[in-house]
Amino acid sequence: MNRRNFIRAVLLTGVASWLRACLGVRVEMTPPPTAATPSAGAPVPSPSPAPPTVAPTAGPKMLGNENREGFFIRYYRAFPAPDRNAWRLRVQGMVESPGEFDYPTVLGWPSVAQVSRMKCVECWSAKAKWEGFTYDTLAAIVKPLPTATHVRFDCADEYWEVVSIEELRAPRVLFVLKMNDELLPDEYGSPLRMILPSKYGYKGAKAVHTLTFTDKDGPGYWSYVGPYSISGDIEPGMDHPLDLGGGARPISGGEITDY
Repeated sequence: MNRRNFIRAVLLTGVASWLRACLGVRVEMTPPPTAATPSAGAPVPSPSPAPPTVAPTAGPKMLGNENREGFFIRYYRAFPAPDRNAWRLRVQGMVESPGEFDYPTVLGWPSVAQVSRMKCVECWSAKAKWEGFTYDTLAAIVKPLPTATHVRFDCADEYWEVVSIEELRAPRVLFVLKMNDELLPDEYGSPLRMILPSKYGYKGAKAVHTLTFTDKDGPGYWSYVGPYSISGDIEPGMDHPLDLGGGARPISGGEITDY
């Protein structure tokens, strides 16, 4: 017995004697346990197994900028991919029939398909087959007021853009739901994005969730914070088509149709 255990035993004995003398209580004294030392060759117990770990539940896919071969991915900020099952297209503002439309409903609207090239202000472009509904299809459902002149697009990455109704009614402008014969991928703007082939890509809002009809013009996000025109019209200059192996090509402005 070492010094500490000896002192403890003396103290406990004194307490027990006092309890017996004063209270008539019988106290059983149990010596403190000591660690056993295994003898040579004796098996050593294995430690208890750790409790099983539970893998964390996977969250929504995060979307952000990526220089993906053939077609770069660009967003205002990183954000979780929208859930198509929970997504609603809200149409509000200066319309007779505002409402919220779920994904199956919007997929069921009459659609058209086209092949067109998206041109970015970063000087690259890429072509794809796009499919979706036109402005006139949307207008027949929500019935814009005669005094409405513009539509504001609000997006899941907190981006916004403003486009005139006149521009939305232009040929080959689409509210896109499919890309290359598949549902629009998350990376390229699912569930709903815009394609305006005669304008730079920043006018084509992606991951759209709200359309607000208004009688006011105004800049979109990049026109508000940077030196970009509100109209977003493609200007004459040079282009680097990613889907054609790169290399600079001259363009005359407007929609790129030469390649």
